[in-house]
Formats: sequence, structure tokens, C-alpha cells
Amino acid sequence: MGWLRKVWGIGLLLLFAPIIYLLWYHNRPLPEPITQEMLFPGVVYTRVVEQSPRPLIYHVVQIDLQTPGLRFVATPANPTDGHTYAAQTVSQFLTANQLDLAINADFFNPWRDYGPFDYYPHVGEGVDGRCPAISNGTVIEPGYAPTEKCHSLYITMDNQASFSAPDDPVQVAVSGNVMLLVDGVYNPELAASDDPYLVKRHPRTVAAIDENGTHLLLFVVDGRQPHYSDGANMPELAEIVRRHGGYAALNLDGGGSSVLVVAGEDGQPQQLSSAIHNRIPGRERPIANHFGLVIEGQ
Repeated sequence: MGWLRKVWGIGLLLLFAPIIYLLWYHNRPLPEPITQEMLFPGVVYTRVVEQSPRPLIYHVVQIDLQTPGLRFVATPANPTDGHTYAAQTVSQFLTANQLDLAINADFFNPWRDYGPFDYYPHVGEGVDGRCPAISNGTVIEPGYAPTEKCHSLYITMDNQASFSAPDDPVQVAVSGNVMLLVDGVYNPELAASDDPYLVKRHPRTVAAIDENGTHLLLFVVDGRQPHYSDGANMPELAEIVRRHGGYAALNLDGGGSSVLVVAGEDGQPQQLSSAIHNRIPGRERPIANHFGLVIEGQ
């Protein structure tokens, strides 16, 4: 009879596990807001938690581009099954390159997500970025998307940041699909568009530069997590970025790709945002290109 009790126990666990998960999912505590916390020299973090008019949590990283020892890193090529990259999570990228902080970057293919049992890519499977990418001064990915659907963040060897190709040698370039802010305002082309993509709320990742060009700003918006954070649409996202000092801003890949990770005191990756992949909060999606930084000699 002992084996029968074990079978019953396993059956009850399988039956109630989804219910327990849903109860936790809808009632988990919200994180505390954080204002201007220095993570590393020259790198300041803010977490904003709002409940009105809807749940919203977002994260802001302000990076002083003149910080001694600051170095930016994008994903190097790793040819896999005819593709440019082998997919990895942002946490894996941070660990492999011994970085202090990292986010997701470029849109990529192939990709699908029909839940935890049917998705692509898994870690190590081949993927390509849609738009140009540069890592350590080398063009990694020319991109296959039309040029008008690609915009890039360029970081030069001396840490000058811009959204137009500079004359000086480029250390790193990552790409997104649209410019979110232009000259401090919501991109007029987006404002005039009736594309439904722009008004849907999702997790988001953005790179921005302040008006003086002295600071790079990174934004990650949590989303698709009822009662925790709904995400943001494009006009809302533009206002968030503008409010925190962004003057020009690029929309990077979002949705289940969006995540902000830092190295903890033990060097292990720690999520500051709440990723959502396969509808599972906290789970990171394996992606193609990543963007990170390290403060060397700190």
C-alpha cells in the first residue's frame, strides 16, 4: 500500500501545483522602489513601481560615459548550424564575459514561443540578428532586414555614444527597429502611424542618450505579468524615457527577451527586472545579441 500512497501523493502534487503557482503569480509582493542607487562606479540604478492607472514596474540605468575603466561588450560571433550566434540568456552572456551589467539587445530569428514545451531557440541553438551588429570592433552581423527598419546604437573605442554611424572606430554596435525619441520628443513618424504594434503594452527594452551626450541610459519595462506589471506601449515608453533624461532613444527587442541582469557580490548573475519567457515569470529567453558593460580596475 506504500506505493499506492506515493502515487496518490504525486498525483495530488501534479494537480495542485498549477493552482499554487497561479496563487503565487497573482499575489506575489511588489518590489520596493529604488532611487539613484550606485551599482558600480559611474553606473546608477532606479526602479520605479506604480499602481495607478495600472500596474507598472520599470528599471533605469544611467551610465556616465566618462567613467574610468568603462568598457562595453556585445555578443561575439559563434557560428552554429549556419547561423551567426548560438542562443544564450543574458545571464549566461554576463557570466561568460565577466561583466557587471547586461541587457538584451537585437531582434532576431528564427524564433517561436508557444509555451514551455514548444519554443525556439533553446540555449545553444543557432540564431541570426535582424540588423547590423559590431562586437569588439568587428562587424559580426550585417543584418537581413531592410535598412529603413534598422537603427543602431554605436559606441566608439573611447565610449562616445550615438545613433548615427560615427567617423571614429566603433567598439560596439547593437540594433533595434525604431527610434523612439528624436530631439527629445516622441518620434513624429510613430506619432502619425496607426500601426497597432505601437499601442499594445509589452515588456520593453530601450537604449537612450541624454541631450549632452555624456550619459547612456538603459530602460527595461516589466510586462505581461497581471497584478505586477502590464508593460508599456510606445507613447508611454517614450514618456518614461523622456522623463528620465533621454533625448534620443532606440527601441530594442522586447517581450520575452527583455531583462536587466547584474553581477551580484558573489559574481553570480542577478535579475533586477522580472523577465517573462514561456509565460513563466523570472525565466530568461535565450537570444542572439546582448549588450553589457564592465568597469575594469574597480
